[in-house]
Amino acid sequence: MIYLDNSATTRLDDAVLEEMLPWFQHGYGNASSIYSLGRQARVAVEDARNEIAALLNGHPAEVIFTSGGTESNNTVLKSCCSESDLVDRVVCGASEHHAILEPVAWLNSQGKQTFVHPVDAEGRVSIEGLREENRVRTLVSIMHANNETGVVNDLHSIREAIPDALLHTDAVQSFGKIPLDVQALGIDFLSVSAHKIHGPKGVGALFIRKGIDFKAHQQGGAQERNRRSGTEAVALIVGFAVAARRAVSEMNERAARMTDLLTLLRERISTNVPQISVNTPLINVLPNVLNISFPDAESFDGDAVLQGMDLRGVAVSNGSACVSGSLQPSHVLMAMGRSVAESRAAVRFSVSKDTTRDEIETASAILSDIVRDLRSNQ
Repeated sequence: MIYLDNSATTRLDDAVLEEMLPWFQHGYGNASSIYSLGRQARVAVEDARNEIAALLNGHPAEVIFTSGGTESNNTVLKSCCSESDLVDRVVCGASEHHAILEPVAWLNSQGKQTFVHPVDAEGRVSIEGLREENRVRTLVSIMHANNETGVVNDLHSIREAIPDALLHTDAVQSFGKIPLDVQALGIDFLSVSAHKIHGPKGVGALFIRKGIDFKAHQQGGAQERNRRSGTEAVALIVGFAVAARRAVSEMNERAARMTDLLTLLRERISTNVPQISVNTPLINVLPNVLNISFPDAESFDGDAVLQGMDLRGVAVSNGSACVSGSLQPSHVLMAMGRSVAESRAAVRFSVSKDTTRDEIETASAILSDIVRDLRSNQ
């Protein structure tokens, strides 16, 4: 099987698993316990916290561990609006991940003021449009990079446009792939996850800038400095730190390799598959994502493209893995102005440091065959 799907490409690295295993097998103490096995686990957790904080250019006290990006996003939005009572208004972009859009919709149903800003044809939120949101007690949540198209938002300019508002960014897709500095970008809250950088699934982190009176959204214990209750998953946290360390130290090398692969893929598809729209711009994008769609999608079954690729041994997706089984049109592409049919028939390719040129050649040839057959049967 050739895996060109965002979730499947980032398999757990053997080197990461090797450092995790001792914490499953021998160092299984509760990191909140005072006995020696627990103290050893606590040291491992704090070492991981120190390392991830340093990679973000933050302070260890600003990092709490969560189960992943979805929990981190929900925690920021709901705590800011309720437990911490920091904001009266929440603003996000129309192309955000569902882990932002759905909590925002829920907050709206609870009577909170929420605003969803449109994006342009490339999927970027208008910085000028955000200037009107520069108010105190306002939380602006704009993702660093889009999970479906790879488009990168200019967080530095966004921060300059809203100096009085709180700024959160979902950086699950960007962390470890492009430079990320919470100090330079002026970020107040940031969500990251391990499984997008060849770490374990089920663990992530939330950055909360020092000085913000942020209260726990999840109660039941005093873990994570009273900001996230629950027994720490020591092995997963250790694995996260190892994966993050490797991703950041190898960032330039990995990015160059992935960019070359995507350039080849773009060239092959553009040459061999006529009548396509490339939804991923050439600049200011992640090095690992390419999204295409078909302007004539209304005349053939777009879902058959994904199914045909799977039957031929190529795993791709048409959007977020969280909703990939729903057969719904991509809300990201629709926000960019694509039609319902084109948004449903889109194909998102993702590559990783482990993807090969042969896999790219094979996948592009299979896509060409499938699309040609579908169009010939119209």
